[in-house]
Amino acid sequence: MLDIKFIRDNLDVVKAGAKKKCIEVDLNKLIIADDRRRVLLQEVEKMRAKQNEVSDAVVKASEEEKQRLITEMRTLKETLQAKEKEFEEVMHEWQLLMVQVPNVPEVSVPEGASDADNQQVRTWGTKPEFSFTPKSHTELMQELDIADFERGAKVSGFRGYFLKGDGVLLNHAIWQFVTDYFVKKGGFMPMMVPSLVKRVAFLGTGYLPQGEEDLYKTQDGDFLAGTGEVGAMAYYMNETLPKESLPVKVLAFSPCFRREAGSHGKDTKGLMRVHEFFKFEQVVLCEASHEESVRLHEEITRNAEDMLQALEIPHRVVVNCGGDLGLGQVKKYDIESWVPSEQKYRETHSSSYFHDFQTRRLNIRYRDADGKLTLLHSLNNTALATPRILISIIENNQQADGSILIPRVLQTYMGKRKIEKKAS
Repeated sequence: MLDIKFIRDNLDVVKAGAKKKCIEVDLNKLIIADDRRRVLLQEVEKMRAKQNEVSDAVVKASEEEKQRLITEMRTLKETLQAKEKEFEEVMHEWQLLMVQVPNVPEVSVPEGASDADNQQVRTWGTKPEFSFTPKSHTELMQELDIADFERGAKVSGFRGYFLKGDGVLLNHAIWQFVTDYFVKKGGFMPMMVPSLVKRVAFLGTGYLPQGEEDLYKTQDGDFLAGTGEVGAMAYYMNETLPKESLPVKVLAFSPCFRREAGSHGKDTKGLMRVHEFFKFEQVVLCEASHEESVRLHEEITRNAEDMLQALEIPHRVVVNCGGDLGLGQVKKYDIESWVPSEQKYRETHSSSYFHDFQTRRLNIRYRDADGKLTLLHSLNNTALATPRILISIIENNQQADGSILIPRVLQTYMGKRKIEKKAS
């Protein structure tokens, strides 16, 4: 959430940012509501002060004067209650408008309306050339009996899946590889975070109110998170961190759930767009410095690229255009991994920074060098998500006989070099 003072002082900048993000928000209506909120707040505070003044006077007044003051207090109380109700209504309208205001994108963010307008920054790796027609991961996994999509749909519904045998072992090998990478790298605290999270955490991280249709909601009003970022950020909610602890770096792991409400007809088969998955997320809190946010943004993006390179997966990095940014993101990279059966790159990672958009909502602060309470900056990046990454691993390493070569960095965890059909 942006500071209302910043919005008022930079209205044209905020309007331009919303336009660049292709997000509609009535900022003029917000300013009118804020004007009314300010007036009512002054009136309420003035009446409360008057009420306290009269209350103090009653104690010292004569019996005759006391009766007059009590009558005055009764009238004042009724007027104050009416004014407080009016203030609550205006405050509610103001809050609803405030949470719709998008963060201002960085000046280097390209113009564009959708992911089709994202711009390539760099590529890595050589796309494999096959002497045969490459198969899709669904074909390969079913032929190797390491996944079952038909029974997945029977048990779990649309987009359901079962991983089996070496499919499970490969998935677990990836988890171990990611964990070891960050443990050896140092600086990141591994954390298992809850998927069942209260509404306030989703509001704080910016996934509500706009993204509610893509969330699973429980009968108690809580939600299932689609990323460990939600729980990891809320871990520090309403806290003041010591400056010497910065930057705080968390490797958050959790089951994740998404309804994929806006993807009807897209990727209906296989592991690309499933409702239930697992993800490692890099979550970072740093001092309120744009330069530090930019530095750390490049660092966490590089971590994800390093892991893809270790897995020998050809990939590219794109910078997201304004229309492909979320409400709170200042800048975002997507990393897209090569999928041979589709002959194109598909998104497997996202890397973003937010300045103080999330921490303002979640009230996460630190004391700066002058001892002043200051809102932190936040960043996040997909370290690795399964089972989606299995698509590129399996398809890029398929052999003519239908077997799959296991990337070298995973062979120790798997205890073998390849996945092949079991002898009948």
